[in-house]
Amino acid sequence: MSQVPAPGYPASTGRGVGAQLNRDGLWAQVVRGRLAYLFLAPTLILIFAVVFYPIFNTFVMSLSEVNAVAQPVRFVGLGNYTALFRTPLFWRVLSQTAMWTGLVVSITTVISMPVALALNLKFPGRRIARAMLIIPWAASLMINAIIWRWILDGQYSIINALLFKLHLIQEPIIWTGEATVAWVAIISVGILVSIPFTSFSLLAGLQSIPAELYEAARVDGAGFGTAFVHITFPLMRQALMVTTLMNVIYVFNSFPIIWVLTEGGPAYRTDILITYLYKEAFRNGRFGPASAMAVITFLLLLAFSLSFAKLTAERERKGESSGNEARG
Repeated sequence: MSQVPAPGYPASTGRGVGAQLNRDGLWAQVVRGRLAYLFLAPTLILIFAVVFYPIFNTFVMSLSEVNAVAQPVRFVGLGNYTALFRTPLFWRVLSQTAMWTGLVVSITTVISMPVALALNLKFPGRRIARAMLIIPWAASLMINAIIWRWILDGQYSIINALLFKLHLIQEPIIWTGEATVAWVAIISVGILVSIPFTSFSLLAGLQSIPAELYEAARVDGAGFGTAFVHITFPLMRQALMVTTLMNVIYVFNSFPIIWVLTEGGPAYRTDILITYLYKEAFRNGRFGPASAMAVITFLLLLAFSLSFAKLTAERERKGESSGNEARG
């Protein structure tokens, strides 16, 4: 039985109702989109003010002659970069930065893996062990650096006092007075303060591995070493890649440890790019070359991050293709 429309009202059609609903849905989407942009606006403004504008301003300063109050005076093009590349000290500091970053990141990763494996086991006091490991990470890096400065102090060093009691030394060791000894101390401190973050990052990766894989491996007679090589390490590769990338960026730009322990001395022998940049800008008043170094640091880390991400993606694709071929 067909429905008769009321007198004076047009008969409604499904098409008209659908069009009205579509218009209402489109308007609701527009309103939601505007509200989303409105809610995002404070965050976007803050990011622009504290991230993108300083980066842009640093690029401008690196291409300019800058006065004593950090204001660009005139455009000099690549003059700051040319002067920097002609300075032997810059290349020495760059090589020291590469050495510092490579040694700290590699040794930290090698030490943190067994620590993460141990913390992943079930044993009495595991929660206490995890809490004790995370305490140094929870403290400020500057506080850690100051503590280690007193530990390594030439007169009040706890290490020197212990070595005296053991009759291993006859006079105090000035741990930060000579470049080679200072580098050993600095790199050791860098490793110790990096282990908590790295260990917990790797522990998170370990906990994402299904326990059924290890159970199946034990049934097949696989030992710890075999399971680590064929299960743990392949499935930990992504966590290792991400942790390594973050550690490289973190250590490359690590200012407090070197500045508090040696301030880059003696004679720039323990400087890295970030501390050398600070000296050039705020001690020597050379804001142009310092800005050029900041840009170089930014570009180096950007290039490393992109190359690292590309290499990781290629390895993942190869692994997936190998897995598909094996299943086929």
